[in-house]
Amino acid sequence: MTWVALAVAAGLVLYLLGSLLFPERF
Repeated sequence: MTWVALAVAAGLVLYLLGSLLFPERF
């Protein structure tokens, strides 16, 4: 995997975690 792919995957995971922990923000 490239650094770009890792960054995109990490961002997606953080976004999903954020949407689960703070549903009122999304």
